[in-house]
Amino acid sequence: MLAGVRSYALEGLEGYGVDVEVDVTNGIPGVETVGLASTATKESKERVRAAIKNSGLPYPARRITVNLAPAETKKEGASLDLPIAVGLLVCAEAVTGRLYKDFVMIGELALNGGLRHVNGVMPLLISAMQKGEKKFVIPSANAAEAGYIDGIDVYAFDSLKDVVDFLNGAPAEPVKKRGFEAAKREMRYDVDFADVKGQAVAKRAIEIAVAGGHNVLMSGPPGAGKTMLAKCVPTIMPDMTFEEAVEVTKIHSVAGVLDASEGIVAVRPFRSPHHTATVPALIGGGAKARPGEVSLAHNGVLFLDEMPEYSRRTLETLRQPLEDKKVFVSRVMHSVEYPANFMLVASMNPCPCGNYGSRTQTCRCTAAQIHNYLAKLSGPLLDRIDLLIEVDGVEYAELRGKGGSESSAAVKERVERARAVQRARFAGTGINTNAQMNAKDMAKWCVVDENGERLLKRAFDKMGLTARAAARILKVARTIADLAGEENILPVHLAEAIQYRNTERKYI
Repeated sequence: MLAGVRSYALEGLEGYGVDVEVDVTNGIPGVETVGLASTATKESKERVRAAIKNSGLPYPARRITVNLAPAETKKEGASLDLPIAVGLLVCAEAVTGRLYKDFVMIGELALNGGLRHVNGVMPLLISAMQKGEKKFVIPSANAAEAGYIDGIDVYAFDSLKDVVDFLNGAPAEPVKKRGFEAAKREMRYDVDFADVKGQAVAKRAIEIAVAGGHNVLMSGPPGAGKTMLAKCVPTIMPDMTFEEAVEVTKIHSVAGVLDASEGIVAVRPFRSPHHTATVPALIGGGAKARPGEVSLAHNGVLFLDEMPEYSRRTLETLRQPLEDKKVFVSRVMHSVEYPANFMLVASMNPCPCGNYGSRTQTCRCTAAQIHNYLAKLSGPLLDRIDLLIEVDGVEYAELRGKGGSESSAAVKERVERARAVQRARFAGTGINTNAQMNAKDMAKWCVVDENGERLLKRAFDKMGLTARAAARILKVARTIADLAGEENILPVHLAEAIQYRNTERKYI
């Protein structure tokens, strides 16, 4: 007897249909799985056999062939356990009728017949929906993320026995739809700009960086507050739209880091990989071409603490995603594209001991040690960072003062006004922030007067700027003008933008 069950598998963030064909014939009992299945997928025969028997359902003791079509595409993971089991039960006549043909089935089976959580369910459901599928059966552990997708009926179950009963006519309700706005209200940040003492210059620079989507590097001695400032960055970023949240959730779901109880990433991600992170961990890769930290930080913040401690090879791999806002992970069998539109926030000590340039501490490093320490940051990488700021230690009066600092909510209001100006400016172009402008956009929106041109020329000559660095200054000046509510870039805006690069030569 032959049975066919519809399922889906992932390649990157895109799902593709898999026809699970199960054939049961007379012969020596055994199971043969064909169709370019991975090791985990081939091992499904043992999980399926145990799950069926431990669920009190009949397992056909005959010759079984399982074909996973299309045969030329590699099938990864254990998400095909459920459709294989249902196909076997159809052949064993434990599933009656043809209701199973109406559903796409996704799920991993436990040996006791339970259904386990599967990574990547949201991108699978979205891809299947775009291809015309309307009805799905998934594990209950994935119900939360399925609840945010409109236009489909998703049924979530705890066990294989529950699925069989449903396919045989037992009543069941589809997963209830969940509200994104409610999820945003429930998820909150643990930090606030009001908690950061002093550092007015650094706060101003970060406000500009967030308003225009610019990358920022903070340099200063240990304990100055660089890490705390970085953690506050997401708190002043505009709230994510539902479309942005779905993009982020798809990546986190595939990577297996999504909170199953929430089902969606409702606040902007903040990723802070350790400085021992490898290139595949940062950019993405491995045997299964999984997304890396740059993709997990999509629509959020990638924070590199103590940037020179990362290997130079690892840091140099950031150059392409910083420009293209996406990464390509290539493997022998396939190439996968992941989005990587993140804001880079980095911190560093100015020297190995951390006190070079401090007004309160004495540096103990030699000139050679400082040079070797800073040499890990190449000129091309620094060119892709818009604001280079120095963060010095906080005075005792500032640290213990009773005066309240400005809250994240107040800063966020100004940022959102500036972002609204940019959305209107770039409407219909696919650009969201000033940092994403290309040369054509800059020629239109970054015009300066004669005084501004002279100021920019003096900075270009005196600081030895590259063409890319000069363009970054203009983009930052455009953002400063937006924050000030000015239509044109004035010399005072350019002067402030140049100030945020006046330490550049120190790091090259």
